[in-house]
Order: sequence, then structure tokens, then C-alpha cells
Amino acid sequence: MEALTKSNFNFPQQKDVYHGKVRDVYNIGDEYLAMVVSDRISAFDVVLPQGIPYKGQVLNQIAAEFLDATKDIVPNWKVSTPDPNVTIGHYCEPFKVEMVVRGYLTGHAWREYKSGKRELCGNTLPEGMKEHQKFEQPIITPTTKEDVGHDEDISKEEILKQGLVSKDDYELLEEYTLKLFERGTQMAADKGLILVDTKYEFGKKDGKIYLIDEIHTPDSSRYFYADGYQERFDKGEKQRQLSKEFVREWLIENGFQGQEGQKVPQMDFERIKQISDRYIELYEKITGRSFEKADIKNIDQRIQENTEKALKEIL
Repeated sequence: MEALTKSNFNFPQQKDVYHGKVRDVYNIGDEYLAMVVSDRISAFDVVLPQGIPYKGQVLNQIAAEFLDATKDIVPNWKVSTPDPNVTIGHYCEPFKVEMVVRGYLTGHAWREYKSGKRELCGNTLPEGMKEHQKFEQPIITPTTKEDVGHDEDISKEEILKQGLVSKDDYELLEEYTLKLFERGTQMAADKGLILVDTKYEFGKKDGKIYLIDEIHTPDSSRYFYADGYQERFDKGEKQRQLSKEFVREWLIENGFQGQEGQKVPQMDFERIKQISDRYIELYEKITGRSFEKADIKNIDQRIQENTEKALKEIL
């Protein structure tokens, strides 16, 4: 199975390119970005050696849908999606924090809680909570946005103290974050899903705040199936979920959590196909449409031609 694991395109007025964990971001004249969403997969801030076919297409198309569905809440960077794996949008200066919002005590938050911590990014958590329990109100647990290495938990107070974001801007980011999460929660519920937690990234252009990057995808979010949630919670059972958490759990079972000296376990064909199928399942579940696999035989040529054509129209 072919997968897009690296890119080296040359687009009109291209200044430079940033190769991230999953996305390759091409700077087009400091005015636009062409974001190529690869099939790379990362966990514990480490890019795994093998790509997942169609994962990039799934992420790009889900993000495009949610960007369109939330632009009444906050302006976003998207201009067009000329290719299944590409979004073209406004060049913004990113804030140095990621806004993580949680509706349930799951994943990283649960691991911290289980270890005895009752304070998470300035939020005090009550005693006696159980894994996957719903918070009375969603909580915001920001992280630093690191160019390399692990993103770190940080509180609002520390963000303001370090001058990472101004007070006025941060309060607007909080407002946008909660409104976006509410909209995402409603959209998920309409499809029989629970949006458990997610992260949003924001940037500025000409003094105006924009929502950037992807939103409500299985890489940036965790979803549970609503059907059976309460029964599983009451019994202390694992939730059925559509997110990258099942990849993390498999890695942990195989002795990898991104720590020094640990070796990434190799995924066989069946494991890769299973992960690909799970991403496609989430696409179909969250959009309510069948997933149409793009032609991946000449994926580089397809992306180059589609993106070049779209850029020439807006430059």
C-alpha cells in the first residue's frame, strides 16, 4: 500500500518549506501557505517509521469540512482545498501555545490524575473522579508549541507571565476555544459521537486572529461512540473510540512511550491496514458520507499539478 511519507514540491513564489510531524507547510511569498497533509503518523511526539495510506486525505478533508462549519465563530486560514491532501490558506504568525480543551477525564489528563496530580494547567480537579468521566464544564489545558521535542502543559497564568500571548488575545482565544468545542460537540452528537477532547491552534495576520491548522480530526481530537458510553463507564470498561489513542495504546503495550532509549515497534501490513481503516471509519462516521479514495499511484504529480493551478489563480 502506497503512502505519502515525504514531500519536496516546488510551487510558484515558494519561499521555504517547513516539514512538521505530519504536515509539510510551503510558504508562498509570506502571503499564503500550501499545507500538504502527509500519511505520516506521530505518537508521543515521535514520527513513526511507516505511513498510513489515505490518512492525509482523511485529515485534510475532515479539517476542511469543520473549518467551513465554524467560520461564523472565528475567521480561519483556509482559502481552498485544491487536492485531497492539500489546503491553501492565509499565512499567519502562529501563537506559541496550543489550546487544548477537554470535556472528559481521558488520555493524558487521566494519566496525570491517576499519578496523583489534582492540578492540570491551572485547573483544580475534584477527588474521586474515574477514567472517561465527564467534567461538569469543559476545561482548557494549554500546551506550549515546541518546534522540536515534547509540547509541555502550561497554565494561563504562566502563559501571561512569560508573555507568550497578551492578556486580551488570550481571553479571546479562550472564548473561541469554548465556542468551537461546543460546535464540534454538537456536530459529533448529530452523528452519534462524543467529542471528548481536541486542540486548536491560532495565529495572527494584519492584527487579526485566525483559526489555523486542522480541527476536529482524529489526529487533533478524541471521539467516543455515544451509544454504550454510559454503560461502559459504569462498568469501568474501555470506551469504543475513534481517535489516535488506539495507536498510542498499541505502542504502550509494545514498550514504547517516546522515552529515551525506547525503540519504536515495527507495524506489519495488517496493523497498517487496520489503522488506515480506522481513519476512514472516522471520516465516514463524522461526515455521514462514504470515503472516496483518491488515486495514490501518482500522488506527487497529482499534488504538484492541482496545487500549482490553484496558486496561479490567487497569486
